[in-house]
Amino acid sequence: MPLSPASQRQPIHGRQIDCRGYRRDDGLWDIEGHLVDIKTYAFDSDYRGRIEPGDPVHEMWVRVTVDDNLVIRAIEAVTDKSPFPACPAITANFARLEGLRIRPGFLSQVRERLGGIEGCTHLVELMGPVATTAYQTVYPYRRRLAGGDRPPAPKERPRLIDTCHAFRSDGEVVKRLWPDYYTGPRD
Repeated sequence: MPLSPASQRQPIHGRQIDCRGYRRDDGLWDIEGHLVDIKTYAFDSDYRGRIEPGDPVHEMWVRVTVDDNLVIRAIEAVTDKSPFPACPAITANFARLEGLRIRPGFLSQVRERLGGIEGCTHLVELMGPVATTAYQTVYPYRRRLAGGDRPPAPKERPRLIDTCHAFRSDGEVVKRLWPDYYTGPRD
């Protein structure tokens, strides 16, 4: 078990997020995200009546179609379950993301276009895991097809450097993958 033993407790809420990446026959990529929220207890909803334990409070889907450069070519969002009847009406706004490229700053652009009353909090939050899944789907697969597991020597400083502890510029990973951009002590 990766976490230490927990105190005695009672489960109350669960959120599942499942994201998957697919290579399409036309050369594009589909990245799908699915979000489900459940409660472990029954409660009454003014709009949906009685919601039983395990019946989703939220169930939402998004499919983002991207090209090799992670530019969004199409997007579809669906709300199957929500607390309010108005929730599914906002999914058409997600088309505003077409043409955006998944790269640093992407989530800020998503929030600019779909924040507040222009979007759905849960679908906007789902775009983070979808973006990461897109990156993990497209780039390693393309590298593998090109004949290698390691990225080619970059022409400019890789954007991943200093984005997390593992990719710190003075760390072992940068020293091994991108020695020209390593800032730690030289042996």
